[in-house]
Amino acid sequence: MKKFDAVFSYLNELYPAPDCALNFSNPYELLIAVILSAQCTDTRVNIVTKELFKLADNPKSMLDLGLEKLKEIIHPCGFYNSKSKAIIETSKDLIEKYNGQVPSTMEELTSLKGVGRKTANVVIANAFGGQTIAVDTHVHRVSKRLGMADENSTPYECEMSLLKLVDENSRTKFHHQMIWFGREKCKAINPHCNECKLNNICKYFKHKK
Repeated sequence: MKKFDAVFSYLNELYPAPDCALNFSNPYELLIAVILSAQCTDTRVNIVTKELFKLADNPKSMLDLGLEKLKEIIHPCGFYNSKSKAIIETSKDLIEKYNGQVPSTMEELTSLKGVGRKTANVVIANAFGGQTIAVDTHVHRVSKRLGMADENSTPYECEMSLLKLVDENSRTKFHHQMIWFGREKCKAINPHCNECKLNNICKYFKHKK
């Protein structure tokens, strides 16, 4: 949509070739890393998974590792009780439903315990090359500030709005651009509004002035 050409242009200027910030070597590792990333920085997750994936890089080895050892390793990521439970349950599901392999569709991924739509979208895009837009806190915040989603939209509603606006061949790239932009520029607290080329269309900036 021409209304948002300035957004796409600026994001391409800032992040011409954005990449996934999580380190992984197979779909299962990415799935686990995304589960761990809830309320935790990707930097911290990468530190933790560097140790974790040496011991468990597939569902069977994760179950062999066991819940208590898993809790100990992922403790620095926060919410380790709920995250470790989700990882164990997801690993069991993968073995029982999909012969230990991570599926590649939204329906199959969200059938796994502990896997929601955002996590599924990240896996589809980064592990299987699909064109999706995962709506995390950064994407949701920036989309509302720039008027690309309604102020009161849910993450799902935001995703649906963005899918209508973003070219189907650029969705994964846009998703990463929005994440980096939200982390580095359009922060939740003290965003860099004065240096941003989009402040003329930003609802947050207009309200702040």
